[in-house]
Amino acid sequence: MVVTQENVAVNGSRKLSPQEIADTLRERIRTGDLKAGDRLPTQAELADEFGVERGTVRQALRVLQEDGLLSNVSKGSPPRIAERVPGLSGEPQPTMVALAPRLTEAFASPHVRIDAACLTAETLMVALSEPVRLIHEGRIRPESIDVRILLPSRDINLAFPVPVEAPDDDNPVHQRWLEMRNAQGHVLRHNLRALRSSHGIDVKVTFRALPFTPPVKLYLLNGVEALIAYYMVSRREESTDAGVLDMYDVLGTESLLFSFEKGAGERDASFVAQSQKWFDALWETITTDLTLS
Repeated sequence: MVVTQENVAVNGSRKLSPQEIADTLRERIRTGDLKAGDRLPTQAELADEFGVERGTVRQALRVLQEDGLLSNVSKGSPPRIAERVPGLSGEPQPTMVALAPRLTEAFASPHVRIDAACLTAETLMVALSEPVRLIHEGRIRPESIDVRILLPSRDINLAFPVPVEAPDDDNPVHQRWLEMRNAQGHVLRHNLRALRSSHGIDVKVTFRALPFTPPVKLYLLNGVEALIAYYMVSRREESTDAGVLDMYDVLGTESLLFSFEKGAGERDASFVAQSQKWFDALWETITTDLTLS
């Protein structure tokens, strides 16, 4: 299939950089506008579309080639989109490894929308450091960032983490989880809100409280990708100032993250749409305001 040229508005007379052109093409690949096996327009067509010289286009294509997004790269014909795009296909990876590159791709969009339902904000907090770093380096520049996060309420009896034996008084495992939930949420919100003053980006970070313990962690990126991982419960011990905690807990950073994309076929598109509906329904109905203490 030959992909037809699209019209892209260029702001004033400013010339786009090779990185900006690469990011635009990468976004088309991520959203499914450019699919595996599709042939890119010629360098002349791309140069005309983006209002730049062919040399700038060649640099942009080299960026995509180095990222493994293009195949059949030669001087004789336009390259094709790789059949197996890194980060979009292949075996699932642990959440801590897989989430950061997916968020970085999502942050290439002018208007970023991240929805997350999880036990704590630990993985999301760490993974967001990569796109935030790229923003500070001037490599990406979204206009707005809207992050909505669902976390368990402090007032419920969690299914996990819980002590192996019920405590006689205060639950130290629950208190440890609550302190982590609040601390990680504060750091995440601070790091994103700081982009308002440093880069003039419209940032909104909102938390709501779930009335149950989520059995999975779910991330929805710009309404076009759903990432899901199962919480695996196991027994473990942890040393604290108060002593050794013997508990049933999960290590969410090691859970395998599975990706479903709107542009990857009807099955994936349905999963993304239903996941978004599920999240929105929770957000608008049985969840409550969450204040990080």
